[in-house]
Amino acid sequence: MRQLAKVVQASGGKLVVVGDKKGPTSYALRGVELVTLDQQLQLPFSLARLLPVGHYVRKNLGYLLAISRQAPCLYETDDDNAPTSSWQPRTLEINAIPVPGPGWRNVYRYFSSEYVWPRGFPLEELTAPRAWKPRTGSTPKPARSPVQQGLADGNPDVDAAWRLLLTRDIRFKRKPALVLARGAWCPFNSQNTWWWPAAYPLLYLPSFCTFRMTDIWRSFVAQRCLWEMGTGLAFHSPDVVQDRNEHNLLRDFQDEVPGYLNNARICHILDSLKLESGPQSAAGNLRRCYEALVGESIFPERELPLIEAWLADLKAVNTSD
Repeated sequence: MRQLAKVVQASGGKLVVVGDKKGPTSYALRGVELVTLDQQLQLPFSLARLLPVGHYVRKNLGYLLAISRQAPCLYETDDDNAPTSSWQPRTLEINAIPVPGPGWRNVYRYFSSEYVWPRGFPLEELTAPRAWKPRTGSTPKPARSPVQQGLADGNPDVDAAWRLLLTRDIRFKRKPALVLARGAWCPFNSQNTWWWPAAYPLLYLPSFCTFRMTDIWRSFVAQRCLWEMGTGLAFHSPDVVQDRNEHNLLRDFQDEVPGYLNNARICHILDSLKLESGPQSAAGNLRRCYEALVGESIFPERELPLIEAWLADLKAVNTSD
């Protein structure tokens, strides 16, 4: 966190830490703003009183707070990811190698020769006969990507199945960025990710799923909505090292079971939707995606009032319709 605060300050940013019921009441680190649970409930956001307590999704309030302050971009991470010397602010316009669709794309295999895959990648796709294999020698092309995922060295974001069977230190290769074309799927997380205003509505983390799935299932909704905006998700080489907080791997595995069973199905549901096209379509398409997932019993109906509160709060801070 000291290193994170240092690089954020050096880049002219502000570091906001979202607390919860078990967190501290103060945060003695220069340049860091702690928003305690009591302070969250005083914020002018209707979502603040609807989000569960003791849950990762309280991070949604950090997003809303940054957006209300007119943040020109937003970087999200967790407290066990330390920036390296290569960390730097990203730009909306990038040079990246296009990854064609349709289908699943294990981008970790582009950055590594290890047998490794990102958390949320469908296990049944790992040995699929038509599995995508990265090509070498491709030329990066200009692209516009309002959501960009950075990888993490050391203990990267993989699922519990990988950690239980294959765990080891991973160091990814430094290579040109990738950008996924329409129809190309790969999960992304909330640990080293950049967002720009066009995609701010897609930041929403759902409450009524397991802790291990909230950012993954968000990522599928976000990717589907990005296609209608004429943009795609980008991945870039690692610029953080994860020294992972202690986890119970069997509990992680249990929390990931809904994903193992439903990740591919969710994307099939989202693929089949007819959404609105255009750069202003994100908010409405987000609502439509969650309505469809509720209709297919991926989420309970009680997720929808939180979606409406999120969108109403965004509208109130004049960032989205």
